[in-house]
Amino acid sequence: MAHYLVTGGGGFIGSNLVQALIERGQQVRVLDNFATGRRQNLAGFEDKIELLEGDIRDRVIVERAVEGVDYVLHQAALGSVPRSVQDPLTSNDVNVNGTLNLLWAAKKARVKRFVSASSSSVYGNTPQLPKEESMVPNPISPYAVSKLAAERYTMSFNAVYGLQTVALRYFNVFGPRQDPASQYAAVIPRFITAIMQGNAPIVYGDGEQSRDFTYIDNVVQANLLACTAPEAPGQFMNIACGERYSLNVLLQLVAEIMGKAARPVYETDRPGDVKHSLASIARANTILGFSPAIDFREGLKRTVAWFTQHS
Repeated sequence: MAHYLVTGGGGFIGSNLVQALIERGQQVRVLDNFATGRRQNLAGFEDKIELLEGDIRDRVIVERAVEGVDYVLHQAALGSVPRSVQDPLTSNDVNVNGTLNLLWAAKKARVKRFVSASSSSVYGNTPQLPKEESMVPNPISPYAVSKLAAERYTMSFNAVYGLQTVALRYFNVFGPRQDPASQYAAVIPRFITAIMQGNAPIVYGDGEQSRDFTYIDNVVQANLLACTAPEAPGQFMNIACGERYSLNVLLQLVAEIMGKAARPVYETDRPGDVKHSLASIARANTILGFSPAIDFREGLKRTVAWFTQHS
């Protein structure tokens, strides 16, 4: 039995990782300050995990969190491009300094491997598709800049200190437990909730912007593979499905699955958002043996079913 620390374990991605690890019989510690994560995401797991409530900017709690741990799955972050545009200082402090705190503590604690959540936003608005890891990053938003800085720190600790680190660049992750209520909520839970409530879904821009939507189970799979793949340390790689869909098509599919009509309201583009996103996942396939198990449409069906059940 291995011992895992999941930072941000009360969040959407973190809680799905916690569930997967518990189902595999692993020992799990969670560190979360519940600023954006939710306690209800860990409902049913309370007696199966060790929960530390605290902030990744707090060095004392971070050192306690990594003690005796084999693997760190670092998901804690202050997400959202719009939030970072409104408050770049806090986004930087959490995403960069918090990550550095964790890396330093993990190095001192001799953690076997540190897997960090990075973001497709580091590529910026470059027209080249698909996005390949060999491309020069060109982040636009303060959020994207902070994720690139955290990723570079992660790579630095592998090169300089010998801490085995891996960075996974997530592309538009969606699925159960994603929060639709936040003003910074991702588009899929917002669309589903709006249609369920009979409201007009809001689309920023013309709806022709496209994303490589990635179902949560694929991200969980990638994290677990990254803990043990021999060639993974020192590598950063895209985690996605390798397909893109526009927001207009997404909305149409969600409405079809739900058997309801959806008449969107189009509003002004949001600053910092990229126009198109599509990943090459060849590197993850080669290094991790990663191949997405759940495609976009199946993921959408599962997500709608979950939200319908929990509404």
